[in-house]
Amino acid sequence: MSYENEFDEHEDGGHEESRAPRERPRGRRNESDGFVCRRCKRAVNGQAYGTRHRNHCPYCLWSLHVDITPGDRRATCGGSMEPIAVWARTDGEWAIVHRCRSCGTLRTNRVAGDDDAWAMMALAARPLAQPPFPLDL
Repeated sequence: MSYENEFDEHEDGGHEESRAPRERPRGRRNESDGFVCRRCKRAVNGQAYGTRHRNHCPYCLWSLHVDITPGDRRATCGGSMEPIAVWARTDGEWAIVHRCRSCGTLRTNRVAGDDDAWAMMALAARPLAQPPFPLDL
């Protein structure tokens, strides 16, 4: 069972293919090409231990909405994907949950070997630091 697309349904129940295509420039021609993060503007190496498809910044953990299935680079949205949570899979591996700021799509991405440990821990601790309810004792 693949967990990569566990969260790909849109809030309106639609699917990626039903959206009107939007032109977006193709930045990387090759999977191993590096890129500059849209969010933090740091240079990112295209190859990393633990993943075949580098699709998020190892420093700020933000991603781009570029895939329909991992590595295909066929999504037409191209929006910025905010890291909103971490998820511990049944095998113990962590994945980052991203939400697209443009269309609201939720996706999970495997943690790469060079992802910033402090950024991941801050993301994991966010629900404890900012609970959705008052902590009046």
